[in-house]
Amino acid sequence: MNFSKEIIHWYLQNKRDLPWRKTKDPYRIWLSEIMLQQTRVAQGLPYYEKFTAAFPTVYDLAKAEESQVLKLWQGLGYYSRARNLHYTAKDIVENYNGKFPSTYKELLQLKGVGDYTASAIASICFDEVAPVVDGNVYRVLARYFDIDTPINSTEGIKKFKELAFEVIAEDDPANFNQAIMEFGAVQCKPQNPYCIVCPLNNSCEGLKNQRVGMLPVKLKKTKIKHRWFNYLVVIAKETETLLEERTGKGIWQGLYQFPLLETKKAITDIHSHQEEIKALVQLRNFSITPYNTEAKIHKLSHQHLHTTFWIVETTENLKNGILLQEIRKYPVPILIGNFIEEFNF
Repeated sequence: MNFSKEIIHWYLQNKRDLPWRKTKDPYRIWLSEIMLQQTRVAQGLPYYEKFTAAFPTVYDLAKAEESQVLKLWQGLGYYSRARNLHYTAKDIVENYNGKFPSTYKELLQLKGVGDYTASAIASICFDEVAPVVDGNVYRVLARYFDIDTPINSTEGIKKFKELAFEVIAEDDPANFNQAIMEFGAVQCKPQNPYCIVCPLNNSCEGLKNQRVGMLPVKLKKTKIKHRWFNYLVVIAKETETLLEERTGKGIWQGLYQFPLLETKKAITDIHSHQEEIKALVQLRNFSITPYNTEAKIHKLSHQHLHTTFWIVETTENLKNGILLQEIRKYPVPILIGNFIEEFNF
């Protein structure tokens, strides 16, 4: 049986109708691949459509303000992807005359473009034999060939890349790469794969050995870090509030938030933090009450944020205050965005 031909045949009959499959424009392929990292297609599709409407070309993205890019990205998470996207757009315009490099090796030089994205662009746009290896591909290969080497180990990364080179259709790398990713997403799913109607079921080693549910193997994740975030939602004279930009290299760099008091554990007596709060909001007189009495837990890849919003009301004038009706113009983490909608400023 020819693995690559079967996969492509399945793909041509079953592929989903997605906008980036109707083009070989490297800008749009690049956008879709960056957006779909750690993101389901159903979630990423509206963002792709918003981005291509706002920035039809790489020149448009390069000219945009970072805050505009982050605002459109709001809710997708992993905001370093958006910042790298913006940086790389400017790099392509300034140093490549607005044209994407056409080879895997050259594409790897772009910021935010790793092995997977470079392989996808090189194969789909320029027909280079450059196999993609993402989570879907790992799963298909691990199950079909019954390989239990951990996919996130150095040995596993090398082994599966070599295997991907062996099975790629050299005469049609673009369709093969899209086919194997789609096959993993739709047919060979993480849970409850459709093995009974799978076109590869007669030759799948994992199925034959009854190990499909155990594959692929992954090394245990990094230990989760717990943090306690206390957001100070200032309401001054029912007209203004405070937002601050997150700086540094931590999470959500460049996004805006309410003044933040981070503590080592949940606050049981807010009045014991009175001086810290005064310094953060630069107010002398105010009342403070919890908006949520039970912390909301916001889960990131390696940390859980135990979050409480505190409503700080005052009749004083704010330094650097913003009008309440302007609050939705700022790019904020989804955690803050959800609160803004719920609180209904």
